[in-house]
Amino acid sequence: MAKKIAAVLANDFEDVEFTGPAKAYEEAGHTVTVIGKSKGEVITGKHGTKVTADASIDEVKSSDFDALLIAGGYSPDNLRDDDRFVAFTKAFMNEDKGVFAICHGPQLLITAEAIKDRNITGYKSIAVDLKNAGAKYKDEEVVVCHNLVTSRTPDDIPAFNRESLKVLA
Repeated sequence: MAKKIAAVLANDFEDVEFTGPAKAYEEAGHTVTVIGKSKGEVITGKHGTKVTADASIDEVKSSDFDALLIAGGYSPDNLRDDDRFVAFTKAFMNEDKGVFAICHGPQLLITAEAIKDRNITGYKSIAVDLKNAGAKYKDEEVVVCHNLVTSRTPDDIPAFNRESLKVLA
C-alpha cells in the first residue's frame, strides 16, 4: 500500500541523502512531499541540487503522513532552531510513525528530545550529542529501532533505503 512521506528540508542538505531515498520511495510507489519554511521556496543542496518545497511547515501536520525523512548535511541544524519543525518531528516519534534520519538528520531528533533509550546511529561528529541525549549510539551502516531507521553517511544509503522500505511495507 502506498505511503505518504514528509521530507523536511532546508538549504545545504546533503544532496544524495535526500535524492537517493526519495527516488527509492517513489520507485516503490510511495509519495514524497517536501516540507520547507514556505511553499514554493527553492531549497538548494550542498552540491547544487535544487528542490522546490511542495508545502510550508505551517500547512501540514504529522497526521497527513505515514513517515518522515530527515536528510543530513546542514539542513537538520538549520531546521532545529525552528520550533515548528521540532514539533512536527516530535509528533512522528510520539505517534510511532516511520522516521528515517541519515547522517546529521538525528540532530533534529535530539532537539525534539525524542531519542532517549533508542538505538541509533548518525555521522560520527554527532555521536557524543546522541549519547548525551540518552540514545544508545551504534557505529553501524544502518540501525533500526522499531520505527526509527538511521544511517551514518551517503555510503550507507543502500542499507538505509532497504530498511526504510521494510518499515513502510
